[in-house]
Amino acid sequence: MTLERPIAPDPYELLPTLPSFTLTSDDVQNGEPMDARHAHGSTGGENVSPQLTWSDFPAETKSFAVTCYDPDAPTGSGFWHWVLVNVPVSVTQLPTGAGGAAGTDLGGAFSVRNDYGEQGYGGAAPPAGDRPHRYVFAVHAVDVERLDLTPDASPAYVGFNLTFHTLARAVIRPTYQIKE
Repeated sequence: MTLERPIAPDPYELLPTLPSFTLTSDDVQNGEPMDARHAHGSTGGENVSPQLTWSDFPAETKSFAVTCYDPDAPTGSGFWHWVLVNVPVSVTQLPTGAGGAAGTDLGGAFSVRNDYGEQGYGGAAPPAGDRPHRYVFAVHAVDVERLDLTPDASPAYVGFNLTFHTLARAVIRPTYQIKE
């Protein structure tokens, strides 16, 4: 079943233009389907966040935020799969599975609740038979060491704060689809 609707814009096309830097992954590639291990457990996936590595960010960067957003979710507001904030500037990669609910040892970094209502990475779970969904993994180079947020902040509130504190952004957009 395809849910007839227009294709949503890329979320970062709607915000002020920023410089980019390098983001790579051993697990996901831009425009390519993700492996099922990165899908949500409710779809038979393993709910494992992908490995991410970044470089060439601005010298004035003081911390990072890592997000994953599905603009194609049939909600009118997309779907936040992961929002990790206050990653120290010394951390320039996350291993596969770093977004686990148990958290990571990243010098005070934490995940806010995703749209599943859980803290940590929540894997892809588009409706069966819908078109391929884009999963926008972004690393935001932030101009402060810590955003003034708590784990109870909503992804939208984090995004609001990031709009005013992001120096540059790097993005990978893999896809995922569940065939009927």
